[in-house]
Amino acid sequence: MKSLSYTLLFITIAICCQAQRKQSREFIKIQNELTHKLTAISRNASFNGFGVALVNDRDILYQNGFGIANTKTLQKYDENTVQNIASISKTLIGLAILKAQELGKLKLDDPVNQYLPFKVTNPYHPEVAVTIRQLTTHTSSINDNNGYLLNTVVLKDTVNLSSNVNIDISPTQFNPPSSKISIEDFLTHVLSESGKWYSKDVFTENKPGEIFNYSNIGATLAALVLEKATGIPYDVFTTKYILKPLKMNHSGWNFNAIDFSKYTHTFINKQTPYPYYSLNTYPDGGLLTTSSDMSKYLLELMKGYFGKGTILSKESYKEYFTPQLNAGNFQDRSNSEYSDEYNMGITMGFGSTGNFGHTGGDPGMNSVIWFFKDKKIGRFLIVNTDWDNKISGKDQKAIYDLLDEYCIKLNALSGSEK
Repeated sequence: MKSLSYTLLFITIAICCQAQRKQSREFIKIQNELTHKLTAISRNASFNGFGVALVNDRDILYQNGFGIANTKTLQKYDENTVQNIASISKTLIGLAILKAQELGKLKLDDPVNQYLPFKVTNPYHPEVAVTIRQLTTHTSSINDNNGYLLNTVVLKDTVNLSSNVNIDISPTQFNPPSSKISIEDFLTHVLSESGKWYSKDVFTENKPGEIFNYSNIGATLAALVLEKATGIPYDVFTTKYILKPLKMNHSGWNFNAIDFSKYTHTFINKQTPYPYYSLNTYPDGGLLTTSSDMSKYLLELMKGYFGKGTILSKESYKEYFTPQLNAGNFQDRSNSEYSDEYNMGITMGFGSTGNFGHTGGDPGMNSVIWFFKDKKIGRFLIVNTDWDNKISGKDQKAIYDLLDEYCIKLNALSGSEK
């Protein structure tokens, strides 16, 4: 009798292993089909290179890169190619602020002047305090004026400096490497009344907390508040509490933190690269990362949404993903289901259907993360070339259509589709 039980157990294990191997083979087959079709798109796309990643609430389903990272060497763009992700970087600010709150270093509704070495005061409403929550939801009344736009983008080196500083990247501009300064110095120049770039238009006439106004300066100010509250530089704090725990080992906030041999050019068009650049306000758009590392980040966010994240508590993730605003906070509200500005969590954007994510754009690149909460899937797309209004939209749609189709297939095979 005992021998029969063992026999049945071994048979059951053998059947399960066979089914898993069959599923694994089918999973790889579907991944290979997606790779083949995305490769075909890359051959005629309007951008030189692009990276993608797909996740569900349990697993990384797919990650890859396509096209060219360097037109001179013909270096391929793959899942380990490093690129700046622009404003998707802001989603780390919210995570970092909530981690600092968990550590007892600050509270979301604290006035920012409680921590800063200079005063931030809306001159139209000097009696109303700007709070950390307002910075993370873009309701602080801080505005991206020329002081910000003309001074944040900095060239990496002095190669072809005289011509590179004259490249048109309106409304911003390239500045020489000597213009590189800390976020504290930059924000002091822009936001302090005694700052050399200060003007009243760095604030809107709305009361702090009243109206949504997307602000890169405000996002970077939140990072500076974190530095002052914790005594730890923002890049060090986020590396310790976000990048390292998620094993995002090929990501960082400056060129010295990553393998520069893997870094892609960004391009004006398919023939012309931009010079390498970074941001004085690096927390608002300067994370350098790979599609492989972004798949780990997306997986953590998806798990966090469903209460199973690892870098924040359930309570903090609930706050992060709770829409903070209402219709009265918007003067011109986008109702698109794919807009990340229909509502705001703590730096995480929401579309009109309740799905969430964030977009990004800087010279020579565009990026997007987007999560479909009911399907429990998320996707990442980044391109390394300026947008061509005539054909880039078609290329993007073709990629999205494939990602959506194959994400559903891979999700079903992963065993997590409900």
